[in-house]
Amino acid sequence: MIPSLLSGAALVVCFPFFKAGPLAFVALVPFLVFLYGKSNRSAFFSGFLMGLPYFFGTNYWLYHSISKYGGVNIVASLLLVFLLSMYLSLYTGAFAWLYVSRIRNTSLPAMLIAPVLWVVIEYVRSFALTGYPYSLIGYTQYNFLRFIQISDLTGVYGVSFLVVAVNGAIADFFILKRRIAEKPLFHINPTISGYVLLIAALSATMLYGSNRLAAEPAGRPLNTVIVQPNIEQNIKWDPAYQLSVLGSLETLTRRSITPETDLVIWPETALPFYYERDRENTGRFISFVKSISTPLLTGTISVYSDKQENITLGNSSILMDKNGKESFRYDKVHLVPFGEYVPLKSIIGFIDKMVVGIGDYRAGNSYSTGKVSGRKFASVICYEVAFPNLVRNFFKKDGDFLVIMTNDAWFGRTTGPYHHMAMSVFRAIENRKPVLRAANTGVSGVIDSRGIVVYTTDIFTSTAVSSTVNTDGRRSAYSRFGDLFIYLCSIVTIILIADLRRTH
Repeated sequence: MIPSLLSGAALVVCFPFFKAGPLAFVALVPFLVFLYGKSNRSAFFSGFLMGLPYFFGTNYWLYHSISKYGGVNIVASLLLVFLLSMYLSLYTGAFAWLYVSRIRNTSLPAMLIAPVLWVVIEYVRSFALTGYPYSLIGYTQYNFLRFIQISDLTGVYGVSFLVVAVNGAIADFFILKRRIAEKPLFHINPTISGYVLLIAALSATMLYGSNRLAAEPAGRPLNTVIVQPNIEQNIKWDPAYQLSVLGSLETLTRRSITPETDLVIWPETALPFYYERDRENTGRFISFVKSISTPLLTGTISVYSDKQENITLGNSSILMDKNGKESFRYDKVHLVPFGEYVPLKSIIGFIDKMVVGIGDYRAGNSYSTGKVSGRKFASVICYEVAFPNLVRNFFKKDGDFLVIMTNDAWFGRTTGPYHHMAMSVFRAIENRKPVLRAANTGVSGVIDSRGIVVYTTDIFTSTAVSSTVNTDGRRSAYSRFGDLFIYLCSIVTIILIADLRRTH
């Protein structure tokens, strides 16, 4: 089982922060070679074992919020993350089971079977049980810009496909001799054809990427100020610090704006009070916006009540125009399970008694967009950036730029904020929209519509940065048509599974 554990551990360092992305093209090879000849049961167990270091290593940072802000001791919090890793490892176990079943009963090479099955399982994981699309293998290539430009056609899943295909091609080299020994001449032609197709696909990908990178965005420049206040999570809602938190946001903003500034952006839930409910502080906020005479987009907690006076909360972003009037509001559509709500609360509602601080938020129901200086934008909040199809819903028809506001203070000085930032690069390329990212403690920054990072901030620093970025009104193929690539892979997977049943 050592090859499985080795591949899982190798994948961890391929993700952001460690900067070993190229290793992803070979990390799965020991695992894929080891699987050949295994029984279905042994393959599933091997895949499960591979997933444990892979998912724990890329998601360990969740322990920080559970422990520091949820009141759970560090051992128990790490155990909870390990339980999540066990659940996620069921998907890599399923991949291994299907892979072995097909490689054993077909002449198709690993370089085709492995990537098709891998990306379909990644996709299923992105929506099953509310979805958890972290640790997609395509994210390992976030800074290989020429390679990932195809994301505007296939989404991040196309990048995952090619990374796994290269792993499969190398694995084919090692297992081909064994396959030929079992069935002479049966495997040679399909494998050679696979190498030819893969080389062609990689060449086309690099050529396409070069052309896309050479085409500079033709939109109008937008002058922005992104504020990173670096507010400690445990004092943010303390009434004793309320005025100093708001004062810090105001001071950073005043230092950075100019008469040319088109938009100021504050991060997720930046306002340290209940907007509109707290009339005194809401009035102060409105007066501040009027005083700077500049549109300001901020995250806030909205308070809603129904006819029976039942109170619910919304994680919202609001745009105030230069006159201090609200011109746009968006309520977060995809809430964080066990963070902003408890799924299946009638069955497992006891969990919100175990973990202090789980909110009772209501999800928004509209992919609403705002407009500033004549340009249309979407404002997604934190966890939502992990869902490619959710983000594209804002840009199906049109749009000019994307704002991502988040509060990664929950994850401390772990790899979590860097993983989150890498996802933003893909959302920019997929939709051909520049990204303006405002994070309470970082990483904040600007990414153009080619995925080029214009600037980023250090984490846990208090700063406000002025930047000019060209907006982009183009509609990408991914924005228009969504996950067609995945649907094609799903059809191939169904055919493979159907053929598997026939051969048995």
